[in-house]
Amino acid sequence: MKKSMKPFWWGLFGAGGAMTALFMPVLLFLNGLAIPLGWIEAPRYENVLLLVQHPLTRLFLFAFISLSLLHWAHRFRYTLYDGLQLKHLNELVAVICYGGAIIMTLVAGYTLWSI
Repeated sequence: MKKSMKPFWWGLFGAGGAMTALFMPVLLFLNGLAIPLGWIEAPRYENVLLLVQHPLTRLFLFAFISLSLLHWAHRFRYTLYDGLQLKHLNELVAVICYGGAIIMTLVAGYTLWSI
């Protein structure tokens, strides 16, 4: 019996969806509303840099970015597969979606570790 990769991708989809649902609204509220409207004071660059240079913060950001990208890739793949009826391009769409997410994850990892 051939082993399927579907549980792996669905697991990453679920983890990415959960992290995105928990943390993205807070980040959008702070950076999109609260700071620009002056409700809270913007953090100083030096403080943000110190925070991002901490290994646990980098690990969190890497997990958040990579799982969000993999969540997007899985959702977009099945939108193209089911919604636009691209069943005949299933393998190509999967490679492009997951490959793009993996490449962007590597870019995010390189960026985070080179700060």
